[in-house]
Amino acid sequence: MVLFSTVSWTVDKHLCMGRVMDISFFAHAEDCGMEEAATAMGEELEIPCCDDESFTLQGQDDLKLSWNDLDLEQQTFLVTFAQSYLDLYTPLEELPVPNEKYPPPILVRDVQVLDQVFLI
Repeated sequence: MVLFSTVSWTVDKHLCMGRVMDISFFAHAEDCGMEEAATAMGEELEIPCCDDESFTLQGQDDLKLSWNDLDLEQQTFLVTFAQSYLDLYTPLEELPVPNEKYPPPILVRDVQVLDQVFLI
């Protein structure tokens, strides 16, 4: 957001007979080649049919924001948002054990030995 608000944009358009033939940002738009074609054929255009338009959108130069520029509601929102966002990344003292409340089953007999099934 800061990048787009501080960059100045220059838009250059090439119009031929009222139609937009090329649009370019930050550079010159290419012409349609009609004037070169007319001179190559040996003709002079009495009324030029092509036109170039250019306009510039100036970006902001002053980005000095202070805490006093914000009203009380905006300050409260920023403080609570920052605090809740930073609380998401606080480290835990102990890792939780997921099966702490569930003890393992009591083995009455060894089923693998009884059935003579062994993993090799």
